[in-house]
Amino acid sequence: MTTAAAPPTTTRARVAELTAALITRWQEGYLNDRPGDVAALARLRRGAGRDAGDVPDLWGLVDTGALHTRTDSLRPLSEQELVRAENAVYAALTLWALHQQSRGSRMHRPSRQGRQSAGLGAAVRRLMPAGGIDEAVRKRLVRAGTAPDLVGLAQRLRDIVVLLRRADIPLDYGLLAGQLYAWQWPDGPSAVRREWGRSFHAWQPAAPSDGTHPNPPTDTDKDAS
Repeated sequence: MTTAAAPPTTTRARVAELTAALITRWQEGYLNDRPGDVAALARLRRGAGRDAGDVPDLWGLVDTGALHTRTDSLRPLSEQELVRAENAVYAALTLWALHQQSRGSRMHRPSRQGRQSAGLGAAVRRLMPAGGIDEAVRKRLVRAGTAPDLVGLAQRLRDIVVLLRRADIPLDYGLLAGQLYAWQWPDGPSAVRREWGRSFHAWQPAAPSDGTHPNPPTDTDKDAS
């Protein structure tokens, strides 16, 4: 009998792609004040840091049908894969909704070739002063990395997301969703921690010439509750 030691790469990619696609649609609607998307974000936000099964209101809101799609190029996912994939999508979407709240710019920023990472490690590094390490902030990332399960991880990430929102620092939520999926597999937490560490150390601050914050906060009163 064999036990899967790592998540299937193609499934992780599907999780990342689905999450990014859902967020992109809601994000554009939210920034354009479309009532349905503003309301969807408020519903999603209530699930941040909670188990997906504990928030029935989200079951009919998040369409995970793409994970069930079977084509010549996409094999059907096992029950274990589906559960972990859906949990990762829910967790990432709800964290993004919390992040996007009252922000006038896009808090989901896809990573692109030739541009610095928008991963979690880099985002946390951006919270710190150029050339220095804020130990309190660093310990939040370390603490997230030692979470006992996905719900515990989402709860600890929630605290980090609040800090990122205040500083108007975006995050690649497709990438994060894939990492949340990987986290749930044997040896997954250690692999994800390494990804966060590489992202943290690879980010290079570029201070603006006028000494101001490169991403000044843009609070709105759209949904400040």
